[in-house]
Amino acid sequence: MSEANIEKHHKATGNEKLVIGASSLGTVFEWYDFYLYGSLATYISAHFFSNVNETTAFIFALAAFAAGFAVRPFGALVFGRIGDIVGRKNTFLVTMAIMGLSTFIVGFLPGYEQIGVAAPILLVLMRLLQGLALGGEYGGAATYVAEHAPNNKRGLYTSWIQTTATLGLFLSLIVIMATRTMMPAEDFAQWGWRVPFLASIILLGVSLWIRMQLSESPVFQKMKDEGATSKAPLAESFGRWGNLKIVLIALFGAVAGQAVVWYTGQFYALFFLERMLKVDGLTANALIAVALLIGAPFFIFFGWLSDKIGRKPIILSGCAIAALTYFPLFGALTEAANPALAQAQRNAPIVVYADQSTCSFQFDPVGRNKFDTQACDVARAFLSRAGVSYDNEAAAAGVAAEIRVGATSLAVPDVASLSGEARAAAITSFQTEARAALDAVGYPAAADGASINAPLVIAILALLVIYVTAVYGPIAAMLVELFPTRIRYTSMSLPYHIGNGWFGGFLPTTSFAIVAATGNIYNGLWYPIAIAVLTLIVGIFLLPETYKRDIDA
Repeated sequence: MSEANIEKHHKATGNEKLVIGASSLGTVFEWYDFYLYGSLATYISAHFFSNVNETTAFIFALAAFAAGFAVRPFGALVFGRIGDIVGRKNTFLVTMAIMGLSTFIVGFLPGYEQIGVAAPILLVLMRLLQGLALGGEYGGAATYVAEHAPNNKRGLYTSWIQTTATLGLFLSLIVIMATRTMMPAEDFAQWGWRVPFLASIILLGVSLWIRMQLSESPVFQKMKDEGATSKAPLAESFGRWGNLKIVLIALFGAVAGQAVVWYTGQFYALFFLERMLKVDGLTANALIAVALLIGAPFFIFFGWLSDKIGRKPIILSGCAIAALTYFPLFGALTEAANPALAQAQRNAPIVVYADQSTCSFQFDPVGRNKFDTQACDVARAFLSRAGVSYDNEAAAAGVAAEIRVGATSLAVPDVASLSGEARAAAITSFQTEARAALDAVGYPAAADGASINAPLVIAILALLVIYVTAVYGPIAAMLVELFPTRIRYTSMSLPYHIGNGWFGGFLPTTSFAIVAATGNIYNGLWYPIAIAVLTLIVGIFLLPETYKRDIDA
């Protein structure tokens, strides 16, 4: 070991608890803030979007949803550049302050009834700031910890950063559940949902104070003292093919697959429990929280293991195993969480008989599109939201649409020829009849809590979380090792946030659109499987192994 690395090893050993603890705590706080919006979206929508006209409400809801995910790569560019020019520490202090203050403001932001259309505009602005801040936070924290770590423990050290997204989600679920149990449901819906946002100011103060005790990354400080920092990190990162090629390989050969496995194991699993299997929201959150608690230590295990055998085999193995087992695992989840639904699917299959040219691809990221202008869409939307699998059978043009529930056939109203209250009444009547037909053959409107096999559900969910830890635990170390110090913050942040913000962030809505289009509640899994397989192929042939690299070189 060189003299410089010996000195680095001693410094890392002496400061490791403060460096890892401060970086991780701050990042947990930022993920907590980011996840609150998704977890409380129903209540937020009721206060900020309910009184505007439907088209405007849809635009605002879409903007608020998309801002958090879509702008993350732009945050990576903005704050990555600052981090490579000014420094790691000050940059992620700024991102934390922006995230914390924008979250706190949501907690007391007046609703539409108080300030009119300014309310949704301000909400979208706060969400935009959250996404930008998160885009700058992760790269800074991961880079900072990695540049303090001994070369042979970089995977272990940065794996603590990898726990933060899961712990942030866990913390948000716990705070929300605790708040809901302390007050009547009506009070929570009226004002209690604001409490988790307001409480974030305490976490912000603690996190900022702890992070202010840190010094700059020694690797960056040395480079800055020597005047060797990049003057144009964006141009160096993405304007030169040699580095841009590594950015693209990192995105498609590692991060994209990691992102879809991560979002499937934590978010789509929760979405599937609530939306498809009709498990009560509080119960579903509790089951996910227990699974997260069980799986979280494996982030550290896989980070440690990647220091021994490499990053690449662990990440790509996680993608491969996930792709091979998602279908049987989610099938088993249905049997364990809603056995009545599984039984009904076997005994009374459902068919939508309609002219396929009238069927839309139901991509609905904010849940406000009613799909009520064509009979086929009305039928599909109802069945998809009921969590019911169905087959599609093509009818000739002009033939009336119908659904067949076991031996019963129900005509779907020709909504294209109706409008206003007449259309709404026809759809309501159809949905009532269809719900009665489903009830008659055993399709439950909601999962029976007493029949849920909780230990088995938790075991399946925990296994999905362990897949997450395998692909996510080593990814920070690999991204840091792929790029040189002078442009590391910028270069690693962009592929990470494109992968996780776009490929991962839009997974639930994309998968649900696939379910609605195909009729099978499991077909949404083809999206993460396809991306995981793409990453596996690109990674095997193009992704370099990095775990023995000296990042100071």
